[in-house]
Amino acid sequence: MTQAQRKEAVSINIGAKAQQRDLIDQAAERLGRSRSDFMLGAACCEAEDVLLDQAFFTVNATTFAKFQAMLDQPLPPTDKLRRLLKTKAPWE
Repeated sequence: MTQAQRKEAVSINIGAKAQQRDLIDQAAERLGRSRSDFMLGAACCEAEDVLLDQAFFTVNATTFAKFQAMLDQPLPPTDKLRRLLKTKAPWE
């Protein structure tokens, strides 16, 4: 990190329980990232999702009808989906 980048960086401090810290550390390690880099990335993704959820999209009637038809006819479950739903989460 250059000196200019260090001047732009702002510290964000949060308190976490040991179990939360360990979970975050485990995930960060799996990705080969630091705790801070992992947490900042996760927080930014969540912030983007929140902001995108507030966006309003307009479509014409034909596009909306196609979208509605897709929702009304979900794809059939596959073996891969069944395995996924039976798999315990790493934190359980």
